[in-house]
Amino acid sequence: MKKIALITLVFFVGLCQTALLAADRPNILWIVSEDNSPFLGCFGDKNANTPNLDALAKEGVRYPNAFANFPVCAPARNTIIHGIYANSLGNHNMRSTYHSPEEFKLFPYYLAKAGYFCSNHSKTDYNRGNIGETGWTKAKDQYRSREEGQPFFCIINLGTSHESSLHRVSFNQEYADAKRIPLPPYHPNLPEVRSDWEHYYRILTRLDAQIGEILERLEKDGLADDTIVFYYGDHGGILTRSKRFLYESGTRVPMIIRFPKKYEKLASAKPGEICKRLVSFVDLAPTVLSLTGIDIPKEMQGKAFLGSEKTPTPEYVYLARGRMDERAEMQRAVRDAKFRYIRNYNPHTKLGKHVNYLWKMATTRAWEKAYLEGKCNEVQSRFFKPYKEPEELYDVAADPWEVNNLAKDPKYADVLKRMRKANQDHILEIRDAGFMPEPMMIARPHAAGMTAYDYCHDNKLYPLERILATAEMATSRDASQLPKLIKAMGDEDAAVRYWAALGCSVLSQDEKKLSGAAAALTKLLKDKSPMVRLAAAEALYRIGEKETATKAIVALAKGENHTRLKLYVSNVIEESQMGDAVIDQCLEGLKSDPEGYVQRTIEYILERRGIKPPAKEKKKNKSKDAKEKKRKK
Repeated sequence: MKKIALITLVFFVGLCQTALLAADRPNILWIVSEDNSPFLGCFGDKNANTPNLDALAKEGVRYPNAFANFPVCAPARNTIIHGIYANSLGNHNMRSTYHSPEEFKLFPYYLAKAGYFCSNHSKTDYNRGNIGETGWTKAKDQYRSREEGQPFFCIINLGTSHESSLHRVSFNQEYADAKRIPLPPYHPNLPEVRSDWEHYYRILTRLDAQIGEILERLEKDGLADDTIVFYYGDHGGILTRSKRFLYESGTRVPMIIRFPKKYEKLASAKPGEICKRLVSFVDLAPTVLSLTGIDIPKEMQGKAFLGSEKTPTPEYVYLARGRMDERAEMQRAVRDAKFRYIRNYNPHTKLGKHVNYLWKMATTRAWEKAYLEGKCNEVQSRFFKPYKEPEELYDVAADPWEVNNLAKDPKYADVLKRMRKANQDHILEIRDAGFMPEPMMIARPHAAGMTAYDYCHDNKLYPLERILATAEMATSRDASQLPKLIKAMGDEDAAVRYWAALGCSVLSQDEKKLSGAAAALTKLLKDKSPMVRLAAAEALYRIGEKETATKAIVALAKGENHTRLKLYVSNVIEESQMGDAVIDQCLEGLKSDPEGYVQRTIEYILERRGIKPPAKEKKKNKSKDAKEKKRKK
């Protein structure tokens, strides 16, 4: 009995201590806006009308060097909620719900365990399948639904400035005639572009008003003096070449943090001041735990920038891009206080790949039309050119729109070398899962009964050093590396063979130099890995071995393959500009795709051929049909 009494007493004391600790901890309110870069008055934008955010900045600390690690919502949110890079977890591709280790919790779980009331309004798009316990409480009235005196962590997500807001607007001649907004040098000076920019600034004013209402409510509830308020954008955007792209316009976000007087000692600067520290989304979870006195789980890769566990200022932030909806892509980037380095691992394809959702914006369509009509200058044309440079380097201080690529300038050779190494070191440190193409990243861990994270952290299963070295060599567009690429086609690891084959597509602009690779590529058409076969077929098609390549492509399209492989097949068909004969043979096999991503690419291919895609069948509304029958009776 004594033992039971002692256990009960310890448990009771523990509960009391937790309650006391919770009572002393700050409330934390996150206000998150979708798809916007720092186009705000408080960040120096003279065209912005954002009085509420400007007032918040005067009361808080601005972070002009805040970055989304991914330039699109789902993988960016995956990184935020775990404090782990999405490409380390294998969740870096848009709308992918692959599993993560069960023991990796969403960080609100730890807050809830410590006594916090956690509510999310209303975005839970975490790009993960097995979410498990989240820590969230369903609450109709946000933080007002908590127990009296209970500290809260509340996220309010505002979709007002989302990309789709420019899908719903009509062209406005008055806005198009306005010249008050200076266009980025990469945007052609077109009426549609000017109209969209003007619309967007007005949308930001509406967003600002909503934020003002949230802050006013907090004040009226008597909670402003107990609440640390974070405001940030979920990634850059929204005009074309921002969201989805690894430039400042796609990854740099507005961030303001306001500390009430009782928590001012936790702030990084005084009210109204600027903190120039580099911060990124992977740092948010450990920072919140640090502010609330909760232990930071060892698996978190982010670094706290506030609170008891605050870390030294980092030299770099790391950024990545994977598949965006129906378009496969792979880029990695590093940003320091002055420079941005971008590494393109698909330099044989264009930057401005057709994405159905992006093309709903008038700016995108007008810009593409102007390019096709030869009305764009060299800077404006780069977005649609068929190839990318393997490396990009920008002095963002001198060139904020990033149009002057310094990667080949000898004066910046040391900077290029340093940032290239930083990128490679980071990839190895986090065990970046993206160096297997997505269909391979699904198949290999699944066959081993493992998550992508666990699989990629086993060097015997995933020899990343060798894979990365091959990927760097293959995508450097250096013809002298061809003998090494041919040798790598015989490597025991399928990812190495994949990159070696892809390297021949990168070099395919010079078909004569690649004649020696044809035999090795043809041999790979019998490889066990379908992604290796696809990469070999693409290279063979690009170097003129079209008949051999076509047979392999058609077989992959018609095979019983995972829909992600079908998606990659459709991408290769479009990007390699394969002829009508290939397309016609592949169409039937590419129809089965529950997500619709493959169909989007196929529809675009058909559209370019002047063929109108068949109308989609409308789903019958059974309840409506039943009501109609009843009415007739």
